[in-house]
Amino acid sequence: MSGPALKRVDSHSAIHEATLNEAIELTNMLEKLVNDSQKEKAMELAYVLLEQWETRTLAHAEAEEEGLYKDLVEENPDINDDIIALTRDHDLLRLLVAEIKRLLPEFGVINDVVQRFHSLIIVDELHNQKEMQVLPEH
Repeated sequence: MSGPALKRVDSHSAIHEATLNEAIELTNMLEKLVNDSQKEKAMELAYVLLEQWETRTLAHAEAEEEGLYKDLVEENPDINDDIIALTRDHDLLRLLVAEIKRLLPEFGVINDVVQRFHSLIIVDELHNQKEMQVLPEH
């Protein structure tokens, strides 16, 4: 079973918005540090940003998969394809995070890393839009 906040469109949307806005702000700060050639600070912030994606967005995704999505399909089997697509979005987020974790220690905060952080934001924005369409109005 999933918690009531995940099942309510307004509270669920607020969770997404707060987490995504934080990620956008941190990514913009990271990009500025990279552009200003502040490599040490950029590296520190990149790890903070990675932690933010893992502890906020990916933890939330896991909770959705373990509870909310199963509950929604049980209530309405017709949305199974949508749930598969939403779960794939989570997989893409996990893959991007894994790539960043692989690149950072070896290369530092290079453009490929910054691009992947931006890609995380884009995938998450599109995911959130679709999820709000799939969630029933409770």
